[in-house]
Amino acid sequence: MEVKEEIGHYEILEVTNPVLITWNDGEDNIWSLWRFQSTEHLKKAYRYPIPRIPHASDKLAKAKFITNMDFMKGFHQNEFKTNSIKFFKNICNIGTYEETRMPFGIKYEQAYFQTMMDNIFG
Repeated sequence: MEVKEEIGHYEILEVTNPVLITWNDGEDNIWSLWRFQSTEHLKKAYRYPIPRIPHASDKLAKAKFITNMDFMKGFHQNEFKTNSIKFFKNICNIGTYEETRMPFGIKYEQAYFQTMMDNIFG
């Protein structure tokens, strides 16, 4: 099936609102369709409150141990709920990929990640 025909097929099925990304790996052209769909209407904005600096400083001054962590790809640690996976689907000529963890670029990912860290280290 030609790429344009396949894109049309996915549009009809309402599987994705396509943004076509192609690149050449030296041998075959690889193409990818991403579903960039607005989900603003599905939920309210999620904001993480800015911590109070004096309160944090007081807690730090009383601490017995202090550590520093560096998370590589930290946002990818947040798992999606099952009903949210459908909004983050990637279709390409080598198969379909659904994100099960939060990818980079989601609007509220920083707030969710910081909340997760607070819940873990509370």
